Amino acid sequence: MKFIMEGNAQFMIPLVILLLLTLFLVVKSFKTNSEKNKDLIKSVSLLALVFGFFALFISLFHMFTMMGISNRMSHNALGAGLMYEIIPTLLGIIIFLTGRLGLITLTWTNKE
Repeated sequence: MKFIMEGNAQFMIPLVILLLLTLFLVVKSFKTNSEKNKDLIKSVSLLALVFGFFALFISLFHMFTMMGISNRMSHNALGAGLMYEIIPTLLGIIIFLTGRLGLITLTWTNKE
């Protein structure tokens, strides 16, 4: 939970919802193996990846704007800011990989 709250809630909450949706679709696909579910997994996981990078660029834009306004900027503050801005991107990558690994597992266990 700490991980989620450190990464800017306006980006992390939609990403957690996308993670839950991806997991739900993967589990549902194991029960009913349909192409529609596979396409939804692909779309939702890709959306999570793109949204994670979108969050990174918005956060970097905001950080660089604040750096331009500020007269003094410490290296510690810059490092901490970058660390917290990367968290949504990492979650987006994790969601994308979860969806793709689910699809690989579905394809591997498919008994046609």
